[in-house]
Amino acid sequence: MPADLAVIGLGPLGLPLAQAAVAAGIATVGFKTGPEAGSLSPAELRRMLSGGFRPASNPAELGRVRTAVICAPTPPDADGGLDLSQVETAARALAAHLRPHTTVILESPVHPGTTEDFLRPLLEEGSGLRAGRDFHLAYSPSRVDPGNRDFTPANTPKVIGGLTPACTESAAAFYGRLTDKVVRARGLREAETVQLLETNFRHVNIALVNEMAVLCHDLGVDLWDVIRCAETKPFGFQAFRPGPGVGGHAVPQDLTAHGGRPLRMVELAQQVNNQMPRYVIQRAATLLNEHGKSARGARVLLLGVTYKADLADQQATPAQEIAIRLMELGASVSYHDPHIPSWSVLDRPVPRADSLYEAAADADLTILLQQHRTYDLQGLSVKAQLLLDTRGATPTGAAHRL
Repeated sequence: MPADLAVIGLGPLGLPLAQAAVAAGIATVGFKTGPEAGSLSPAELRRMLSGGFRPASNPAELGRVRTAVICAPTPPDADGGLDLSQVETAARALAAHLRPHTTVILESPVHPGTTEDFLRPLLEEGSGLRAGRDFHLAYSPSRVDPGNRDFTPANTPKVIGGLTPACTESAAAFYGRLTDKVVRARGLREAETVQLLETNFRHVNIALVNEMAVLCHDLGVDLWDVIRCAETKPFGFQAFRPGPGVGGHAVPQDLTAHGGRPLRMVELAQQVNNQMPRYVIQRAATLLNEHGKSARGARVLLLGVTYKADLADQQATPAQEIAIRLMELGASVSYHDPHIPSWSVLDRPVPRADSLYEAAADADLTILLQQHRTYDLQGLSVKAQLLLDTRGATPTGAAHRL
């Protein structure tokens, strides 16, 4: 059965889009561009299949749709830029079967200019068609926030920028079936730069509050109380909270590797955020010393090893570096996470605690890295010998906060 939509790339960007499309009654095929890790439960997959979703392995199926959205991942490359290899794979697979009047949209995080200078030639050369004349080409920054129950694709505005005004309108017509509001950018580069600004905004502000966490600890000031008070200001302030590091799929972008002007604030933010796992280790070692224990030989329990609460995704989780550094200090590391049944660090399996309270009572130090909903933090703070809370999630005075 023909589909209206092809989602190319079934990772953290493509799967939510496919789910939203199926929920809106759009017949959708999904095409993988690499070994993407799906995050659908069996029940969610059954609902999608019954709603009109079809996984596709034959690229020919990409030529039978009206709209194709490329959601391939673009991880950091060795030079500090973005690896576009999966975008290229997606483009070549699509181009070989691209038909006139198709709307092609890129949602992958990319540098400004990528859609026109990189994607467009691949599509035109592979299809013999011309963008803006024979098919529509547009960019829309992905605004997926995994696990967010308040903001879904339906109530999150979608930014669209096309190669031509007609391209913009065609893409807007598609997204208008999924969301309550479509925002039209002037063009491709403006839409791409929206993604750049939104991603870097997050990283820069996390870096600021991470620096504040270190400063407030040195000053003996309760940062969490400072944030609580500051966020009552109805203008000019948005609350961010510190943590053990920054994970996830949206990496900060600096255009230096692509010949652009360096974004000094972004560079500095990366430095600050990259130091947070080391700061956690420093605080952990100090706490152990203050209680007459050495990091060497200490039993350390890590709670929550995913990059975000209530998700099974471990992309760029700071827990990895924290575990490595603890092991280098000679600590005996174990973990608990309701979403991660097994975990390896440096190709070595990390013991998983079956009973959370028993493990916390037995550990010399428990470090809360991720605040999963299933954790009873009040009870945990009573059971743990020593608790370092990197999320400010425990009751005041119940634990040592970051």
